Amino acid sequence: MTTTEDKIVQYLTEARAMELALVRTLQAHIAMTPSGGYRGELERHLRETRGHADRIARRLADLGRAPSTAAVVYGAGQRLLGQALALGKAPLDMLRGASPEEKLLKNAKDECASEQLEIATYDALEQLATAAGDEATARLARDHRADEERMLAALRAELPRLTARVIRAEVHEHGSFDVARTGAAQAARSAADDAKAQAAAAADAARERAERAVEDAKARTSEAADAATSRASEAVDAAAKRTSEAADAMRDRAGDAIEAAAEQREPFDGYDELNADTVVRRLRALPPARLRQVEAYERAHKRRRTVIEASERRRAAAADGSGGR
Repeated sequence: MTTTEDKIVQYLTEARAMELALVRTLQAHIAMTPSGGYRGELERHLRETRGHADRIARRLADLGRAPSTAAVVYGAGQRLLGQALALGKAPLDMLRGASPEEKLLKNAKDECASEQLEIATYDALEQLATAAGDEATARLARDHRADEERMLAALRAELPRLTARVIRAEVHEHGSFDVARTGAAQAARSAADDAKAQAAAAADAARERAERAVEDAKARTSEAADAATSRASEAVDAAAKRTSEAADAMRDRAGDAIEAAAEQREPFDGYDELNADTVVRRLRALPPARLRQVEAYERAHKRRRTVIEASERRRAAAADGSGGR
């Protein structure tokens, strides 16, 4: 036995199928309609129709009857039978009519028929829901019917203008249809513009990445150069230090060798035969280098303190410029 709720679910399912079919039809009609008031109404009602389908789906879910595939197919079949292919035949609309203006007029007439069928459907749904005490569904039916009535009135207001364009195009041969202004053409241009924008954005991003890569490479090169310069400077400093140390060592060894040689050789001929007083007197005529030789020789051989001290005083005096006495 069929319950009232079962019938409400059936009518809601059929109404949703009609709305979904109308979505496809409106999309096809918008694609072939130039921009203007008529297309504006179609675009507004497309958004409205999608909202209707969503609201019905939510109501079915509230009733515990979420739309099933079978129910949608059943509703679509009923829709096709009741409307005699007025909906779901958008591809055929692109081929019929003697002129583009005629196609638009026939589309508008089909849309009027669709709206009238939807109005009747929501009339029946409201009556059924009211009888069953289902105020939520009755309110949905009233709201949707009001939208369909508003769209039907807008379409009927467009019919005289669309008919006048057919007369100009087919009788007076002054067609005004502009393919470039149709929804399909504008959508294509929009898609092309989007593609260009995306390509430009991608190019900009690639350019920025390349610039960053160049800057990074420069930074790495600069850092590497700085590091190489630092290493070279350190190497030069180390080499200079080693050279200085080697020179100091060589000077020390040379000094040691000189002192060793001085220790073995008389500072001047006949030195060994002279007494200390005579050597001290002779020191006044000797340069500092010879004085050091005297001191070294004395320490190694004679060890005469008076001579060594006199030589040291003489060198000190020569160093400070006093000349010594």
